[in-house]
Amino acid sequence: MSAENRLRELGLTLPELSNPVANYVHAVRTGNLLFLAGKGPMGVAGKVGKEFTEQQGYEYARQVGLLLLAVMRQETGSLDRVSRIVKIVGFVNATPEFQHHPQVINGCSDLLVNVFGERGRHARTALGAGSLPFQIPVEIEAIVEVGE
Repeated sequence: MSAENRLRELGLTLPELSNPVANYVHAVRTGNLLFLAGKGPMGVAGKVGKEFTEQQGYEYARQVGLLLLAVMRQETGSLDRVSRIVKIVGFVNATPEFQHHPQVINGCSDLLVNVFGERGRHARTALGAGSLPFQIPVEIEAIVEVGE
């Protein structure tokens, strides 16, 4: 299945990437692995469980997934060069009582599986955080296998 075709079938448009906000790059490739820097949703601040619901957190994680796809395309030239999503690590800026971090990060995971099919199934870590840069509600990074 072509990931680029699937993206079009789903009616999804990838966002423009802004420059990194600190001293890092969007991704680093070593061999056939591409390590993507953590990304967060733009223009929102607050904690899941306080300012945002679990469902809103899910939607923000999905938005971050689109940013990660934009990085993959920028770095490889085409999402069809992605052989496998290996792992994602997701952080949820949440209240101490919040317990549904995996359900929030599913926003990104579900998107990746919808775009890549079985190649999008990945290992994952979902963590709660007391704060994140700029008080964003989620931040997600990824490791991706790419082909030639």
